[in-house]
This record gives sequence, structure tokens and C-alpha cells, in this order.
Amino acid sequence: MKTTIQVSERTLALLKKLKEETKTSSYDETINRIALQRTKQKSMGGSLKKYLGKQSLKEFLENIRDENDRY
Repeated sequence: MKTTIQVSERTLALLKKLKEETKTSSYDETINRIALQRTKQKSMGGSLKKYLGKQSLKEFLENIRDENDRY
């Protein structure tokens, strides 16, 4: 389904420039590519740090085991 939207001359100029820079074939593809780049989540690496505090991962895992040595 195609939809027409109104944009200012400045926005159109920006879209044209982005379309050229990203080497995309349409404005739709350009907008999608830019939007996806902007919304990508950052790496989750190191996200446990706030839960671990100063203890190591090994210490943390030892502390969460139950009486049957299960996690």
C-alpha cells in the first residue's frame, strides 16, 4: 500500500541526500534503513554488572545454587 505524505523542502533535500549516501533505491527504503539503524539496541554485554556488584560471575553463580546444587 502506498501513501503520500507531505514534507518540507528541507526534509525532501535531506531524504535525497540520505538516499544517495545509503545507496538505496527508494525513499521508503532510505527511511527504513535510517530508522532501523537508530533503533537498534545496544549490546547487552556487561549488563549483569549491576547485579553482580563487585563479586565475580563465579561467586554470583555459587550464591544462587539451591540445596541440590541447581541454579
